[in-house]
Amino acid sequence: MSESLLLSRSANALASSRARSEVFGSSLLVPQDAICTLNTLQTNASCLEQVRRGRSHPQLQLQAMKAFLERTGLTVEALDHLNIIHVTGTKGKGSTCAFTEQILRSHGFRTGFYSSPHLVQVRERIRINGQPIGKELFTKYFWQVYGRLEKSKDAHGGTMPAYFRFLTILAFHVFLQEEVDLAVIEVGIGGAYDCTNIIRRPWVCGISSLGIDHTQILGDTIEKIAWQKGGIFKPGVPAFTVKQPEDAMVVLRDRARETGVSCPLRVCPELDDYQKHCGPLRLGLAGQHQHSNASLAIQLSHTWLQRRCRPGGVFQPLLLIQTWPGRNQTLKHGALTYFLDGAHTMRSMQACVDWFVEAAAQHERNASGPVARVLLFNATGERDSAAMLKLLVPCHFDFAVFCPNITEAAASCNADQQNFNVSVENMLTRCLDNQRSWQLHSSKGPGLLIEDSPSLGPEKKADTVVFPCILSALQWIAQGRNSVLAQSTEVILPVKSSIVAKAALLRNAAEIHVLITGSLHLVGGVLKHFDQTSSK
Repeated sequence: MSESLLLSRSANALASSRARSEVFGSSLLVPQDAICTLNTLQTNASCLEQVRRGRSHPQLQLQAMKAFLERTGLTVEALDHLNIIHVTGTKGKGSTCAFTEQILRSHGFRTGFYSSPHLVQVRERIRINGQPIGKELFTKYFWQVYGRLEKSKDAHGGTMPAYFRFLTILAFHVFLQEEVDLAVIEVGIGGAYDCTNIIRRPWVCGISSLGIDHTQILGDTIEKIAWQKGGIFKPGVPAFTVKQPEDAMVVLRDRARETGVSCPLRVCPELDDYQKHCGPLRLGLAGQHQHSNASLAIQLSHTWLQRRCRPGGVFQPLLLIQTWPGRNQTLKHGALTYFLDGAHTMRSMQACVDWFVEAAAQHERNASGPVARVLLFNATGERDSAAMLKLLVPCHFDFAVFCPNITEAAASCNADQQNFNVSVENMLTRCLDNQRSWQLHSSKGPGLLIEDSPSLGPEKKADTVVFPCILSALQWIAQGRNSVLAQSTEVILPVKSSIVAKAALLRNAAEIHVLITGSLHLVGGVLKHFDQTSSK
């Protein structure tokens, strides 16, 4: 599917929506109209590069965000009423927020939760009491906010907020309208200049594990990244962090001192340290790295509870915290077991590998026969996918499968999954680069490509395959053994007969274990195909 086709479809959707602009908020407007219009706020690939080159004054982003907020009728002062918990970090901030929200919900509070990115439906980013807002609420509130911005844009040079800015404003609007008791807000990128940082008075701030990511925006050293993350500290607001590299801790402490002595920065204890007060804690998220996220969540929720309404009250962290989709998640469909983790940094990928090796071994001990292992991988942005793939080689996969974050090749692609920030051509090129990186790290020979693509070595043992979309990759891996995928009516591009023949190992295996990682967007695209109720 070409980028021009996607842009054309989105433009048509916008025209359709504008034709009904006089009835913003009307039940006549369907959710898909709102989502297609939302997609027009994405920055396309060519314009995005211009924006990146012009980031010499990042502080102007917060000024612009405040102006957009005021155009919708909100003020930064109004956000004080949301009783916010503000969380940033490189790895684990989403899981920390999920833990925090559920702990406080278990104490009887009505919670709001804003996170990114979404996996299947864009509504997942804005949650009330742990659940994505319903389609009717999303549609109503979307047109309320979009209508006010569109009505005022001529007086402001025709400007509209970009995709993430708009969704942040929408989340604030929803939480205020729905009168939540508190809002857990996850930072998008960085902290200091992230658009969520217009928040003036959070009740408590948290920083999860730090690492190297988004270097073009945040800097290429742990110190620079820590400086950005510490930008969410506010005077008089308690702040917590997990154990960090010493260079990062020095910067975080300096940032805390810069806000004044009334902003203490504390390091969370080990999760086991809580047991003498709370008893054993069982987490719904697998992986040793989740322990620090859970400890941070306990500190954030306890501090919020003590400061906001219950000084000296009894605090009980939830003993069983439910799964946060796409993070150390396991799904079983017949003979296939899918291990999903959106790891996309070196540290998170190593944690993913550790989790997968242990989890897959447990499943294999109970298998009725031979098990085939398959890696389904994609990475986006400037991330070092070659280095991440090197970490995955010791998992001993029988196949490494690569595809772009395109859910399906058919023209009916779900609007929630559309991404104009990168061209289709660039995505496919990245997949081929990933394939070559795997071949360099692997002892096996080069692989084969999709139909009509050149073969790099047909006489050698092939263990890599590139597909044009997620659905075609999933169907090839499943070989008809996943009933959910077999029911799909989407048209799948033909693959070479040699690729079909190579799948004999998959067909003959008693079970197939598939690790899906490298990108949360990839994981979301997979879950979209497994969630038969998501489009209802």
